[in-house]
Amino acid sequence: MVALVDCNNFYASCERVFNLSLNNKPIVVLSNNDGCVVARSNESKALNIPMGASAFQYKDLFEKNNVNVFSSNYALYGDLSARVMNIISNFSPDVEVYSIDEAFIFFDGFENIDLQNHCKKLKNQIFKWTGIPVSIGISKTKALAKIANKIAKKYPEQTQGVYLMEGKEKQTKGLKWTRIEDVWGIGSRYAARLKNIKVNTAYEFTQLNRTYVRKEFSVVGLRLLQELQGIRTLEIEHPKNKKAIATTRSQKNDIYELEKLEERIATYAISCAEKLRKQKSVAHIVYVFVKTNRFKENQPQYRNAISFTMPYATSSSITITKCAKMALKSIFKEGYGYKKIGVILMGIVPENKLQLNLFRNENPKHKKLMQVIDQLNISENGKIKFGSEDLGRKWKMRQEKLSPKYTTQWSDILVVK
Repeated sequence: MVALVDCNNFYASCERVFNLSLNNKPIVVLSNNDGCVVARSNESKALNIPMGASAFQYKDLFEKNNVNVFSSNYALYGDLSARVMNIISNFSPDVEVYSIDEAFIFFDGFENIDLQNHCKKLKNQIFKWTGIPVSIGISKTKALAKIANKIAKKYPEQTQGVYLMEGKEKQTKGLKWTRIEDVWGIGSRYAARLKNIKVNTAYEFTQLNRTYVRKEFSVVGLRLLQELQGIRTLEIEHPKNKKAIATTRSQKNDIYELEKLEERIATYAISCAEKLRKQKSVAHIVYVFVKTNRFKENQPQYRNAISFTMPYATSSSITITKCAKMALKSIFKEGYGYKKIGVILMGIVPENKLQLNLFRNENPKHKKLMQVIDQLNISENGKIKFGSEDLGRKWKMRQEKLSPKYTTQWSDILVVK
């Protein structure tokens, strides 16, 4: 059996953990730079505030309905997520962290365990230890566990937040209840195609011929069909190294000078290199892009990007920064105000599978230097910087409605009197 643990309205729930006055009040959490809505409490959903709503356009509605608006507090959300996942790992050795607020649990070998009660204990322990409410769906496969979780979340009083969907009758009832567009893995394009052939529910999808599904929706569609039929085809997935690593930012003010752009590009390149070393990989290509502000129609517009193949695969911040700045110079044009810029590393391979170049290779001193810098930055909280960075500047998102970090910063820890 497989269970899906899903934190209810996770970002909003995190804000409520340390501020009980927010209980039963509408909450929305905004994206980077307070741009749009990325999370809503049930009370906000009842006000018909859509996901992705522009914070600027819905400002009057927020004020009229006393909606509590927060900037994304990633430090707090990440810490509480880690705590939830640690608790889950105590209930089974096989856990797949699917996202910041979801995890699949595989209960292979738990045949003699009452999974309903086992998961109720898990749900209660998560809430007791973290204050985060969760819903848990249990069934034979990942796809069915997703449906069971939706039922648990939709009917909390009847299910008490935990729903075990086993047996043919319960499985069929759940499939008939689920609209085809709500099936995990069915996007809007596939949903439209299925509706054209009178497939409106998950159950109707399971009645299709496997050969037809394989032909029309590829092997991915066939696997989903089998999952919904109760045949497990999606096993536990372990974290994989990223195939591309990016650091991109929208600037607070438009940047016109090449020197300032170089500093920003250097900072982002160094950030990418640090992530690259963390997953023990090297990269062959650095991709740099620049864009003006397309919303300022009265100003000249320009955007460009370039892929720069480095002379050898590397994870050195020094080499990657040098190449990124060379790439920037080749696309920079004077007279434009650049709003969004970024660096992306591509052609990533594990460092232990690197094929050496007979004539040109990394300076061996770089690797040792990077190791020392990374160790110092871990212990000293990122105090070591390169000369190409602005030593007195730290990039900061616009977070005008940021709540305290509570669990990750000493100055924000609650004081009990």
